[in-house]
Amino acid sequence: VVSLSPLPPPRFGKGSASTSTAAPAPGSDTYKGWLFKWTNYLKGYQRRWFVLSNGLLSYYRTQAEMAHTCRGTINLATAHIDTEDACNIVLSSGGRTYHLKASTEVERQRWVTALELAKAKAIRMMNDQSGDEEPTTQSDRSEIQGTLKILVSKLDDLSTCNDLIAKHGAALQRSLSELEGLKVPLEGGEKIKAVNERATLFRITSNAMINACRDFLDLAETHSRRLQRALQHEREQRTHLEETIEQLAKQHNSLERAWREAPTLTYLTLTAGSERVSKEDASDEDEDSEYFDAMDESTEFITVTASENAQHKSVSMQFLSLEKEMNWLMRRRQHRTQIPDKPNYSLNLWSIMKNCIGKELSKIPMPVNFNEPLSMLQRLTEDLEYHELLDKAARCESSLEQMCLVAAFSVSSYSTTIHRTAKPFNPLLGETYELDRLEEFGYRSLCEQVSHHPPAAAHHVISQRGWTLRQEITIASKFRGKYLSIMPLGAIHLHFHSSGNHYVWRKVTSTVHNIIVGRLWIDQSGDIEIINNTTKETCQLKFIPYSYFSRDVPRKVTGVVADSEGQAHYILSGTWDEKMESAKIIQSSEGSSGSEGKQKTVYQTLPPKLLWKKYPLPENAENMYYFSSLALVLNELEDGVALTDSRLRPDQRLMEEGRWDEANSEKQRLEEKQRAVRRRREAEATDALDEGTSYIPLWFHQRRDSITGETNFVYKGGYWESKEREDWSMCPEIF
Repeated sequence: VVSLSPLPPPRFGKGSASTSTAAPAPGSDTYKGWLFKWTNYLKGYQRRWFVLSNGLLSYYRTQAEMAHTCRGTINLATAHIDTEDACNIVLSSGGRTYHLKASTEVERQRWVTALELAKAKAIRMMNDQSGDEEPTTQSDRSEIQGTLKILVSKLDDLSTCNDLIAKHGAALQRSLSELEGLKVPLEGGEKIKAVNERATLFRITSNAMINACRDFLDLAETHSRRLQRALQHEREQRTHLEETIEQLAKQHNSLERAWREAPTLTYLTLTAGSERVSKEDASDEDEDSEYFDAMDESTEFITVTASENAQHKSVSMQFLSLEKEMNWLMRRRQHRTQIPDKPNYSLNLWSIMKNCIGKELSKIPMPVNFNEPLSMLQRLTEDLEYHELLDKAARCESSLEQMCLVAAFSVSSYSTTIHRTAKPFNPLLGETYELDRLEEFGYRSLCEQVSHHPPAAAHHVISQRGWTLRQEITIASKFRGKYLSIMPLGAIHLHFHSSGNHYVWRKVTSTVHNIIVGRLWIDQSGDIEIINNTTKETCQLKFIPYSYFSRDVPRKVTGVVADSEGQAHYILSGTWDEKMESAKIIQSSEGSSGSEGKQKTVYQTLPPKLLWKKYPLPENAENMYYFSSLALVLNELEDGVALTDSRLRPDQRLMEEGRWDEANSEKQRLEEKQRAVRRRREAEATDALDEGTSYIPLWFHQRRDSITGETNFVYKGGYWESKEREDWSMCPEIF
């Protein structure tokens, strides 16, 4: 984004009224106060709260905003400070310029003095840091030692002053006593007596001041020793933690070797451990000594922190026989753990987006600079990152407990979006993507781009562990200038084989903020209603939109699981980027009326249980598009995939390798090729007097859903059989 400095703002007239809080005296590390900042010619100067600290000048609309929102910051080390007139200050650094105005000349001079001192200190610190090649811990240690030396020298100075004052005070007292003994007129004796009394008072006051200074220094020295001990303790704890992690890593490697050498013994040990954990988890249901209130139709649920014992546990060994598990261990594939770092390309977003306001995102010709090296089909497959939630749900005997796990799965699909502000590649018509994890996790996933206008993708997943998931997603998006709204259309269907339970839900709206100016960030908002069409049980999930003024935890999600009669049984709470918990309701009662006059229900619950927790991101994720461990392997080349698979898309592959200029050229070629094929198909349809579309997807066909009544694309079979035969002759040549 090109930053344009505003034209010089108009001067305040003599009659301009302004109020400002006087800043504290310069000299301290932090300097705060009210100043007027030029915004634009419509609003003119606006009153803002400025904070000068550590060589940075930041401003906020109010003092309360200091806790969460900084409106702007300028580094004084590289800034130019200028004064226009009696009350104005101009700060410029790079392409950023602040026109500020104080209420009085005196206040302006105080700010200028503070800014100049802070600039000099920042430049000095920057020079010191550039010449200092020692590690940070060494510099911190040197700084602490230097501070202690200064404190000791100051203590010595005070002791010397104390001796001098005592010495000179005693001499003064003797001199005054000798004066009193002289024969002087009465008037002179009274004056000497008065001077003696004042000297005595001065000596008493000086002694009191010295004693107070000594006490202060003693306290400071004691506090410094306490801080040193605390710092030393933290260093020891850190060292101990590093040693523990290293030891755990060694144990992990030795266990892996033991597993490969003696898989039967390891299998039995892990199975016993998993049974013990299951019993411990089940015993939590019997704890009735603690109760927690939760309020219906409100986000103010009172919960407790769930135990961190609920960890990611693979359940494959409970479903596969020992012989099959051993075969899987022999055949399992090691996937990649990193991709090339993202290059640092700069691009003017406004020059591209200014002509696209109000258009569909899929119709905007975007360079790969705004993409991530994954297609929308691969992003859709990322919904399966926490597939073990569905494996666990398939084993549930209670449909209400199963609903809680399904709800947690529906929330978990958003956890990968918290840092993923880049857009995925729009799939070409006929493009496919497969994820075959049958031997590792028991499922196979297939996506196909079945329509281009509007863009629609069909997804089908079949698991040997008792469930089938299918969805057809059409992305509707609008660019509104400051933000981009992404609205997924279409229903998600989940069917469990043994119980026959059939769940249906839809996704919420995603919003990308600060499109033009500022740092991009993503929020999820809206409601999800999950319906078990077999039992008519429901779950209402609410994704609360982020607000500067809300006291709620950001990205909060709340929900209630109810039976077919509408009776609530579970309270769900958490965040869509971190974790979800469920608390079983044991009693409900009518509570007081809320702010809108509605009477709320008070729920008493058992302690909450952890349903889902996000996996940590891989190391160096910030330089790899913030990909999760699953996202890192989605574009990994595999043998035997269809010729239309997203892994084989050349522009996406070039972008992943960091060759963005070549990727942009290849992207234009593919899009033009797709448009030419579409024009040819439309011409053939016109010649055949067929007004409808002539494109037919390869692996999906349209059927009317008996539950929703909608016509959507469902898997018609044949893909995995073609893969077995290694026959892809039916695939179109789209790349």
